[in-house]
Amino acid sequence: MTDLSAFEITRRWPAQHPDRIQLYSLPTPNGVKASIMLEETGIPYEWHLVDFATDDQKSSEFLSLNPNGKIPAMIDPDGPGGEPLPLFESGAILLYLAEKSGKFLPADGAARWQAIQWLMFQMGGVGPMFGQVGFFHKFAGKDYDDKRPRDRYVAEAKRLLGVMDGWLAGRTWFLGEDYSIADISMLGWVRNLIGFYEAGELVGFKDFAHVGAWLDRGLARPAVQRGLNIPPRP
Repeated sequence: MTDLSAFEITRRWPAQHPDRIQLYSLPTPNGVKASIMLEETGIPYEWHLVDFATDDQKSSEFLSLNPNGKIPAMIDPDGPGGEPLPLFESGAILLYLAEKSGKFLPADGAARWQAIQWLMFQMGGVGPMFGQVGFFHKFAGKDYDDKRPRDRYVAEAKRLLGVMDGWLAGRTWFLGEDYSIADISMLGWVRNLIGFYEAGELVGFKDFAHVGAWLDRGLARPAVQRGLNIPPRP
């Protein structure tokens, strides 16, 4: 039986199935990247809720796995060379699970690098900018009298949506007909922008018809629907 006791995090979140990937997460736009990917690939895993309401992500146990204190994080008991692999950062997790499963990332050639470039686009642009829109539109930032910070991020969110919309014209997914980690990385963020953040009107989302159609296609996937609610919120 696999022994994960060397990992401090398992003291706070014991593994019931230590032979499976251990996922430590919450269904945020970054968190669901991992859960959607695991559901899409069918790799066996066990989820553990990291509850922000109780500052789980700041606990010593969680920080022992991810010193950056962010979700998602994971342990693969059967990592490279058969050794357990601890891993954090959602983009790295997507790449790792794609390599492990042989799914949703072309094995070589130009298409592989196109998928990676769109993943980097999400990590460097979509996530940070959409998140700032959420802060300044829905959370504490909405009470700031000075609306220039909000407007700056709204303008950048619109620009990014325009880039996405132009690219998706005539394409089903970011790689054309092939669904990939590029799509998985962005679905939760676009869904949150117009849903949880309630910023659809603010960014003029109806003007980005190709993005809207892509989002509908993604949300229609059963694995996406399951992954969006893993781990269930308390």
